[in-house]
Amino acid sequence: MLLCIDIGNTNTVLATFDGDKLVHSWRIKTDARSTADELGLMFRGLLAGDAVEITGVAACSTVPAALRSLRTMLSRYYADLPSVIVEPGVRTGVQLAIDNPKEVGADRVVNTLAAYTLYGGPSIVVDFGTTTNFDVISGRGEFLGGAFAPGIEISFDALAARAAQLRKVEATKPRSVIGKNTVECLQAGLYFGFAGQVDRIVERMTEELGEVKAVIATGGLASLVLNECRTITHHEPMITLIGLRMVYERNL
Repeated sequence: MLLCIDIGNTNTVLATFDGDKLVHSWRIKTDARSTADELGLMFRGLLAGDAVEITGVAACSTVPAALRSLRTMLSRYYADLPSVIVEPGVRTGVQLAIDNPKEVGADRVVNTLAAYTLYGGPSIVVDFGTTTNFDVISGRGEFLGGAFAPGIEISFDALAARAAQLRKVEATKPRSVIGKNTVECLQAGLYFGFAGQVDRIVERMTEELGEVKAVIATGGLASLVLNECRTITHHEPMITLIGLRMVYERNL
């Protein structure tokens, strides 16, 4: 089976594929300080629990320190397996129609590949993670750029840290947009505010593109506001891992 690894700022997501079928998946906390040996032991432990035999590895990371440890881990623990790390020079089939292609995170490139392959274009991927990323794909599958916004959990944490009368609360949908207490007021502002932010940005992007075939939500926090966002048309939580599988197939 192919092992796909996406190391993000907050979470690391892994999945195994048998052909194009996703078989197993795991989500763990990212620790940029993890050594190559710690990564190797952790990944092997997860795979052993489900008796998974790996035949290849595809990976990407937006965390430079974790990427260095990942490279060492692959050479030490999976040296006998073919592997692909998404970086400049790796064939993805995605044209980067932006000012500086070197600035684009590998996750945004593989999201573009997967979104265009699965849904066509023009399309938009909304990735709810540490930041909320909007990735725009043209009708020819090009990455056109996008937008960044503070992530949901970052915003909750920032309010708790900077406002003396406020505290950290659970990121969840409140019973009403009109909060009856401090916790509900925080949840209402952030929950409905984020949904409105997504819809407005997608609407403006759609105006510039002229048409959009699909707006795909992904990321660990997508399910939190998914039902409140009227512009979201699809939910694919594993789109980055699906894209990694596609990149692997293009290179090996």
